[in-house]
Amino acid sequence: MWDAMAGAGAFVALGDSFTEGLGDPYPDGSGHRGWADRFAERLAVGRPGLRYANLAIRGRLLREVADDQVPRAVAMAPDLVSLAAGGNDLLRPRADPDTLAQVFDEAVARLRRAGCQVLVFTGFDPRTFPLIRLIRGKIAAYNMHLRAIADQRGCLLVDLWSMRALADPRAWSVDRLHLAPDGHRLVALRASEVVGLPVDEDWREPFPPATVPARHRATAWLAARRADARWAREHAAPWVARRLRGVSTGDGVPPKRPELLPLFPQAL
Repeated sequence: MWDAMAGAGAFVALGDSFTEGLGDPYPDGSGHRGWADRFAERLAVGRPGLRYANLAIRGRLLREVADDQVPRAVAMAPDLVSLAAGGNDLLRPRADPDTLAQVFDEAVARLRRAGCQVLVFTGFDPRTFPLIRLIRGKIAAYNMHLRAIADQRGCLLVDLWSMRALADPRAWSVDRLHLAPDGHRLVALRASEVVGLPVDEDWREPFPPATVPARHRATAWLAARRADARWAREHAAPWVARRLRGVSTGDGVPPKRPELLPLFPQAL
């Protein structure tokens, strides 16, 4: 059993924009925080001297994570590795959850053979948003595989699908693909709970009710439809255009924490 309070250790985060932290910028503009940075900060409280690397890059497909990031993580010999990948694949029409699961299992097996505990993440339930919810069935099938892999390989599992608070649009940024700061905060809390860290907040707590007076409901409906149209124009259409050109938002983007270094450098 992996011990979250075992003292100094090493944590490496692998994946795509979800783990890079898009949608959760640092206030000073120095980059993206995200659930992984937030989780590492909590982990470091019980593990002073924790070393942390984040190799995740936006837009990465599962095979790219398995071929590029997993070997680098193995070479770092951390005791904990998080793996969240496959979402970008599932957005593509020809994606096969069964085939993706095979790639994911091979990646997990390699990490486990290297002696790493693996923190596996399922996919979100996309029922809240139009268009994206059309792939809900594929995500559900992929998640079934991920749960089985985590069980068979002795991994820790963060089940994002069951996090009802993430069904609230307020948990998401305007592009509807990346979590907002509050969404990343909730995921970090859930991950902390899964590894056995003490938490001071409850990720199950829903957002405050969003009440709309009856006289404003028609206006609110129209505003929501305008938001849908703006999202299609500003986010969905550019995404389709990138797919047609064969380019990714992650092209040329380096990992934000490529080296396994102390999260909080010791003061001199």
